[in-house]
Amino acid sequence: MADLTHLRLERPSPGVALLVLDQPERRNAMSEEMTSSWVAAIDELAADPTVRAVVVTGEGSAFCSGGDTSWIAGEPDATVDRLRTRMIGFYRAWLSIRRLEVPTIAAINGAAIGAGLCVALACDLRYAAAGAKVGVPFVKLGMHPGMAATHLLPNVVGPAVARDLLLTGRIVEAEEALRLGLVSGVHERETFLEDVLGTAAQVAATAPIASRLTKLALADGGHADVESCLQWEALAQPVTLATADLQEGIRASRERRAPEFTGR
Repeated sequence: MADLTHLRLERPSPGVALLVLDQPERRNAMSEEMTSSWVAAIDELAADPTVRAVVVTGEGSAFCSGGDTSWIAGEPDATVDRLRTRMIGFYRAWLSIRRLEVPTIAAINGAAIGAGLCVALACDLRYAAAGAKVGVPFVKLGMHPGMAATHLLPNVVGPAVARDLLLTGRIVEAEEALRLGLVSGVHERETFLEDVLGTAAQVAATAPIASRLTKLALADGGHADVESCLQWEALAQPVTLATADLQEGIRASRERRAPEFTGR
């Protein structure tokens, strides 16, 4: 297991990995140490065939307050080219979670702001704790949005809502985030992580090959048109029809029991 700083990697149930951003005194701001640990943890998860779902959450009262402002503004005399190189490396490090082929879930336990919300947007599913606040207030800090905000946010909530949030920089609470489609559900704080891990366990119990191919089919808004969709599904569905898991799924359905998928 990788040696991690400001980040924990836990295995709460079979097939489920839990990544905890762990610098609560800084509201889990993205420090250099946390960034390096994140990349190492993602590399470890990508190489582990037993992982079937990944949950990301924050320690303490915040999910992630975004980039460390002392780091962002730490080179006031730097050239644009130097800053561009620095920022694109930072973006790619955190968005590396998108290369995981297993479903990913953001458990937004508290404030998810700026680049912190973008990490949640980079996940496949998002759930919020009651009272959590989210937003992308880049323009209020005098900067253009980063961390793929101008791609990820419209992909999740649509262009009209994305324009509202990006151009006003306003912060919304969990219930409004649910209405806007930013999150799929809001849970009470007392049972929040337990509830989200329960959902992750449900995801982990599905057929791994079918799950991964479905995630790939839905990537970046899905297929360009119906014909592209049909061509993909005409190959991807037969891939799953040729698996032992398909036979197990049909047997389990007939026998009215939970299937036991092996990923073969």
